[in-house]
Amino acid sequence: MKTKNLLPVILAIFVTSLANAQSRETPYVTKTFTSSSLKALTVETSGGSIAVTGGQSNGFKVEMYVVPNNWNGKQELSKEETEDRLEDYDILIGTEGNQVIATAKRKAGTKWDNKKSISIGFKVYAPRAISTNIKTSGGSIKIASLTGEQNFTTSGGSLKVEDLEGTINGRTSGGSIEVSNCRKNIELVTSGGSIKATDLKGNIELKTSGGSIALNNLDGDIAAHTSGGSVKGDVIKGSLNTGTSGGSVRLANVSGSLRASTSAGSVEVSMAQLGQYLDLKSSAGSIRVTMPLEKGLDLNLKGNKVTIPLKNFDGSIDKDRVSGKLNGGGIPVTLSASSGSVYVNQ
Repeated sequence: MKTKNLLPVILAIFVTSLANAQSRETPYVTKTFTSSSLKALTVETSGGSIAVTGGQSNGFKVEMYVVPNNWNGKQELSKEETEDRLEDYDILIGTEGNQVIATAKRKAGTKWDNKKSISIGFKVYAPRAISTNIKTSGGSIKIASLTGEQNFTTSGGSLKVEDLEGTINGRTSGGSIEVSNCRKNIELVTSGGSIKATDLKGNIELKTSGGSIALNNLDGDIAAHTSGGSVKGDVIKGSLNTGTSGGSVRLANVSGSLRASTSAGSVEVSMAQLGQYLDLKSSAGSIRVTMPLEKGLDLNLKGNKVTIPLKNFDGSIDKDRVSGKLNGGGIPVTLSASSGSVYVNQ
C-alpha cells in the first residue's frame, strides 16, 4: 500500500474504534499487519513517546495513543475533543514496500494552541528480526528485543534500550540513556543526561555532554566520555577509553587495556588483569591504582608524590617521579597526576 493511500484508511478506522474518552492506558486505534515480507519499521511523532518491542510471532501490531499534554489542565479527552484536535495532524499507519509506517505530524500552517495541545504516541509490537527508524521531537523512546539495524532519535526525552543485537544508533538531546543486554555495534549519545550501561558486548560508544556514566559488566572495544559528570564502572573486559571534564573516575575489576582521564577529579582504578596498556591522567586530583606487578612493565609515573612497591626494577626513582622497567619491561604503564599524588597498591 502506498503512503498516499494510508490516510483515508486510518480516518475510517478512527471512526469505528474510538472510545468515549482517551486515556494514557487506552489506545486510540490499533492496527495489525501479518505479511511475512515486512522487515522494517518507521515510526515518527512530533509530540509523544514511542515504544517498540520485538519478539512477536504474529507480525506487527501498532497502537496509537492520544492524550492531552500535562500543562493544559485535562487528564482525558472526549471523542469529540479528540477528533477536533486531530484535525491539525497528518496521521499515517500502514505499509509501504517491506516496511510498516506509523507517523503523526502536525500540519504545516496550523496555529499552536496550548489549551488544545495533545501528545500522540505509538506502541509497536513487532517480529524480532527487523530494522527500525524511530524519531520523536517531544517524548521518550523505548526499544527492546530486536536484531538488525536500529536508528532512533528524540529531541526531548530519554532512551531505554534493552536486548538488541546488531547496529544500534540512538541519540537524545534532552534526556538520560539506560541500555542493557545489547551486542555488536552500539553507539548512544545524549546532550543532556546520564548514561547507565549494563551487560553490553561488542564495539561500544557512549557519550554525554551533561551527566554521569555508570558501566557494569561490559566486554569489548569501549569508549565512554562525559563533559559534565563522573565515570563509574565495575567488571570491564577488553579495552576501555574513558574520560570526564567534570568529575572523578572510579573503576573496579578491569581486565584489559585502559585509558582514562579527568580534568576535575581523582582517579581510582582496580585492575584485575592488565592488557596492552594502562594510561591514567588527572589534572585536579590524585591517582590510586591497584594492579598486578608480576609482569614486565614500562613505568612512567608522575605526581606531587609517587608511591609504589618496587622489586626487580631498573630505572630512576624520585619523590615525584618513577621511570623505568619493572621485571625487564613490557606493558606501558603511564600514570600522571598534575595536582595530586600517585599511589600504586597502597
